[in-house]
Amino acid sequence: MSSAKDIFIKPINARTANLLVKRLHYSGKVVQNSNLHFGVFLNGKLEGAMQLGSCIDKRKMLGIVEGTGWNDFIELNRMAFSDNLPRFSESRAIGVCFRLIKKQYPHIKWVISFSDSTQCGDGTIYRASGFVLTAIKKNNQLLKLADGRVVHKLTFENTRPTEIQKEIRLKHNMPQGSVTSLMKAEGANTLIGYQLRYIYFIDKSYKEKLTVPILPFSDIDKMGAGMYKGERVTIQSRRDTWANSSDQLESGGSIPTITLQPQKLKGAQNA
Repeated sequence: MSSAKDIFIKPINARTANLLVKRLHYSGKVVQNSNLHFGVFLNGKLEGAMQLGSCIDKRKMLGIVEGTGWNDFIELNRMAFSDNLPRFSESRAIGVCFRLIKKQYPHIKWVISFSDSTQCGDGTIYRASGFVLTAIKKNNQLLKLADGRVVHKLTFENTRPTEIQKEIRLKHNMPQGSVTSLMKAEGANTLIGYQLRYIYFIDKSYKEKLTVPILPFSDIDKMGAGMYKGERVTIQSRRDTWANSSDQLESGGSIPTITLQPQKLKGAQNA
């Protein structure tokens, strides 16, 4: 039987990573501007992918760690793993990925990621991989449409018509109408959950420069933010679920990113 030590991680191209993420990630979507892509292989077959890029809210994020330069951090915005991978593959893959980044991109000092408990989970994988928890925020910005699709409220509120706005107007013959009318016509309901912010320090000295408190993981349950696939659960039930399931629990943020321009990644590293 294979173990997490049998997986192999190496850089892959964007197209290959995107195809896998669209197939396996709970959102079915990719972050278009992700620029670092790592494949997770087992017995020579691609079974997982991790995608990273720089945050769109970069100016806001810079202040979280004092002395951080413009290109000194990166966001882990997608993780997708198949059920064929052995248990604990996620945390092992993260560790190998970050060692590769440390070697090839020494200017990157820390990694930020967001766990979406509204649709997925509260960050079990991040906690198991050495991330620290720095924020727990209620999230009421996601809408579930009548056809089951989940979209951000900005999809409707954007003054420049989005593809979904155009689609709904055409579907319901609504050349005019308010945002509220569009949402009502499509049966949009607000999903209530939480977004949790995690940080991993590739350069451990930067942990001392953190300008926000590190929250104890127990705060997740204190705030009622403990969730798995959108359902509230306790710490123990989350542990039991993870221990007894091959399900790939958590995935990274959902914010579009811009391009990095460091040296090209070379080689790969076995886990």
